[in-house]
Amino acid sequence: MSKICQITGKKAQSGNNVAHSNVRTKRKFNVNLFTKKFYWVEQDCWINLNISAAGLRLINKIGLDAAIKSAAEKGFLNS
Repeated sequence: MSKICQITGKKAQSGNNVAHSNVRTKRKFNVNLFTKKFYWVEQDCWINLNISAAGLRLINKIGLDAAIKSAAEKGFLNS
């Protein structure tokens, strides 16, 4: 399972750890990602989504159906 939010499309970014001596080493900035189970009223079923905290706030703001439709249009939803 890849670390990509199915609602917002956020994924891990790469960057540097910078030491006090200014030595730079590669690191990853991972997404605040978790698996959450939702009841989709329009389809009358339960679905599991890998979403970020920002995706959860988006679902709370615009609703599950609208968030899933916008994610499917943008190609973030793989199932």
